[in-house]
Amino acid sequence: MSQDTEVDMKEVELNEMEPEKQPMTGSPGTLGEKNGMVKVPKEDGEADAGTKFTGLSKEELLQVAGTPGWVRTRWALLILFWLGWLGMLAGAIVIIVQAPRCKELPPQEWWHKGGIYRIQALEAFQDSNGDGIGDLAGVEQRIDYLSSLKVKGLVIGPIHINTPDNLTSTDLQTVDPRLGTKETVAKLLEAAKKKSLKVILDLTPNYRGQMSWFSPETPPNSDFQSKMKAALKFWLELGVAGIQMEGVEQLNDSQLLGEWKNLTSQYSSDGNARVLIAWTGQQDSRQIFSLLNETSADLLVSPYLLRLELEPTGQKVENAIRAYIQAAGEKWPSWTVGGPRRHMASLVKERLLRLYHMLLFTLPGTPFTNYGDEIGLQEPPGQSGVSRMQWNNSANFGFSSKFFPQGGDSSGRNFTVEAQSGNSSSLLSLFRHLSELRGKERSLLHGEFMMLPRLVQDVCVYLRSWDQNKRFLVVLNFAGTRSTVTISHSLLPPEATVELSTDPQRQGGQLALKDLTLESSEGLLLHFPYVA
Repeated sequence: MSQDTEVDMKEVELNEMEPEKQPMTGSPGTLGEKNGMVKVPKEDGEADAGTKFTGLSKEELLQVAGTPGWVRTRWALLILFWLGWLGMLAGAIVIIVQAPRCKELPPQEWWHKGGIYRIQALEAFQDSNGDGIGDLAGVEQRIDYLSSLKVKGLVIGPIHINTPDNLTSTDLQTVDPRLGTKETVAKLLEAAKKKSLKVILDLTPNYRGQMSWFSPETPPNSDFQSKMKAALKFWLELGVAGIQMEGVEQLNDSQLLGEWKNLTSQYSSDGNARVLIAWTGQQDSRQIFSLLNETSADLLVSPYLLRLELEPTGQKVENAIRAYIQAAGEKWPSWTVGGPRRHMASLVKERLLRLYHMLLFTLPGTPFTNYGDEIGLQEPPGQSGVSRMQWNNSANFGFSSKFFPQGGDSSGRNFTVEAQSGNSSSLLSLFRHLSELRGKERSLLHGEFMMLPRLVQDVCVYLRSWDQNKRFLVVLNFAGTRSTVTISHSLLPPEATVELSTDPQRQGGQLALKDLTLESSEGLLLHFPYVA
């Protein structure tokens, strides 16, 4: 290869190299040029085309900006800016002034915000150790299930040692060994706390005896009163969220409940209020709320709805609800069907079971239900004793590893928790949906209640509303046949949306309130938006 060729190849390699890597081989005559770069001479006229535009100088710009035309333009733009800003400010003020104000929320404690689930026949709920007796550890084992019911609290017990009708050998601070220990109670309280569930303890002293308070002479006795106060302090300090007492109408001195209420208040704190619940067998609404005023209890529960017939008409249900709410006045009501150890399915017609659940969870007040009501559990027909909870379709329904004859329906029908959990049309699914709505919708939490005109005897209709929140219209058909009703009111739209129906065959969507048809024993929960 010739010397000239080698030089040309080196120049090509240098040109292809990155500028920062090219060697410093330039000659003094190429000062200011990058080494190895080839300078290509420009064609004629290229220099003129590449001339840069320098614009006006600062002095020239100031001279132009000071001309009368530009001064007037700047002032016009400035005035328009401030006028626009003031216009937007005025518009915002008008909107704020004319917009409807949000209603102040009423003060509510946790027991106002959802249902209470009673496990008072503790020995029938869940056996944890195979001795055939339900216990406190069994309740803890089922805490996930209890949480899925969306209730706010559980009432358990009584669990203390009680020799029937014997005050001396009754120990209000010691757990019946068949049910557990103090440590078992503490573990249950901790497990419930993790699930945001409150645990209320029934402390009715003589729960195994003939009379809740032993005898009429017992409550005034100072030794008995001291014993009760010590027991209340013991359990409240352990961490229970409240105390329940049964048979309060048997107390000759209602001042006692007032003193016990003061104790629960003393143990209350922000976010951890303690409740005092009183249970009475009274069914007259005036006597019930007269008793509530005397006792100062937070909640007074009664079998008031049992005064209705086995198959009541919508008119009778409406009248009973009106009387109860009127008697309540400013007091917070509570609702239940049955007693602490009676199941709803044994007290109402089977076709009305779903309807009563919808009634309990949509009325103003706190709904109380018994364990098993959510699956339609009944008392054993023709047998004494309580019904054991039916968890699954095993030989003893999952209640205990110990085998024994189970009362009730053992024919494989869908009465167990396991069978109903995966079925969206089951009673259990309806219960969960109602309970969830009751705990989160403001119109159901603390909304106004209005009974609407009823044109059909067997249909009960009422409205729940709160401020600017979603409204709920409840339509309950207590007839055993299909009913058609026209619902008309100035507060109602012509159509409403189906939120929930007790009839599994009912499709969702919009329903016209004129000539609304309900199936036999169907309850409808409809909703519609607030319109200013």
